[in-house]
Amino acid sequence: MQEYEVLWNQVLEKLRDSLDSEVYEEFFEPLSPIQKVADNYVYIIAPSPYIQSRINRLYLNQINTLSLSMYKKHLVGFKFVLEEELTKDQRLLGPEIGLEDKYRSGDLNATLSFNNFVVGKSNRFAFQMALKVADQPGVVANPFYIFGDVGLGKTHLMQAVGNYILDNNINTRVLYEKASDFLENYVSKVSSNQMSAFNERYRSVDILLIDDIQQLSDKKNTQMEFFKLFDYLTNQNKQIILTSDKPASELKNMMSRLTSRFSQGLMVDIGVPDLEHRVEILRKKLLAEAPDIDDFDPAILEFVASYFSTNIRELEGALKRVLYYCMINNIPYTVKNAEEALDSLIKTKKKTEAASENSYDKIQSVVAEYYSVTVHDLVGKSRKANCTLPRHIAMYLIKSKYDIPYKTIGGFFGNRDHSTVLSAVERIENQKKYDKELNMALEHIIKKLDK
Repeated sequence: MQEYEVLWNQVLEKLRDSLDSEVYEEFFEPLSPIQKVADNYVYIIAPSPYIQSRINRLYLNQINTLSLSMYKKHLVGFKFVLEEELTKDQRLLGPEIGLEDKYRSGDLNATLSFNNFVVGKSNRFAFQMALKVADQPGVVANPFYIFGDVGLGKTHLMQAVGNYILDNNINTRVLYEKASDFLENYVSKVSSNQMSAFNERYRSVDILLIDDIQQLSDKKNTQMEFFKLFDYLTNQNKQIILTSDKPASELKNMMSRLTSRFSQGLMVDIGVPDLEHRVEILRKKLLAEAPDIDDFDPAILEFVASYFSTNIRELEGALKRVLYYCMINNIPYTVKNAEEALDSLIKTKKKTEAASENSYDKIQSVVAEYYSVTVHDLVGKSRKANCTLPRHIAMYLIKSKYDIPYKTIGGFFGNRDHSTVLSAVERIENQKKYDKELNMALEHIIKKLDK
């Protein structure tokens, strides 16, 4: 706590120098000392709603900018609250956040904040827009739709919005739920004739956060219920935030009226972080997990980041494995020992990736052979009729078999745009309905792939 008090006093000195004395005396002298530090936020009590509002609207950005320039260990933000707000938020009572305090009202994970979300090229726009949505819920983008592959931070960003809103108004009714839990709850309430309780749970909220909305695919009745809920909340300017593994237009077996609604707000994607971004994620994770280690070779971070590139959970898990391996064996934190700690994981990862690449290659080879074209022509830029159909079939088969993103498939075919792949897949799906020759070709190719 003492280091944060030092920081706060330094910030106050800067404010005293930059503001008129009357302004400083009116708004900053009456503030309490630091009351609590939690989730990288420093909480200070304002003596009245007027002073709280003025500081938050006029000076909060300046205060947090000063804090950022003065404190280098990690991001620290200041929150100015009323005494009753601090008392209501049980999460902030007691010396530290324990497991029992990790979750706050609405099933939000209190540790998922904007302050510990590491920003890079792959998620900068999504982060910036999430901040705007958090500042003006129900106004900026409704719904706010975040998509991207597994393990890239969609849930973290979504819950950061909810936590930010609660931090600023503890009375806001926020609800976070996985789409699978929404589905289970709906089925349960229908079977027990308790739809009034179901409606009360979801229609009474101010902010609704639904994770992995693609899990409602094929669930027509649940989709219809969600559609009614969606319209009810948005008509009242209640904020809805959704996450998915793909854009709304690519959701399979989802009502068109729903995908249309999902597209009416703002869609942002979170991509795979580059090496520099991954190293920064690990550096922040290291500070959180082991801030007192002083003999940690920083080259370990780049070593880990170079092998675990597509999933942040895997990336952070690999670092944790290195930390525990060295600690338990009482050996130095070196790159050599990090290699030993991760040896089995890296070998397994290489085998899995090689198998996946070979599988995609095999589909391309079998299709090319069936249509008597070269793989080079199949994946290349040629627009000749004898290359177009087999190329579309290969794209369709890769999507059907592995359900990987259209953008990823486009990379296997000369870096074609995801919309090109989507169009090709849909063309084959439609053509299958009436084209016997195409179905015979697909049957032959699939049999050969399964050998």
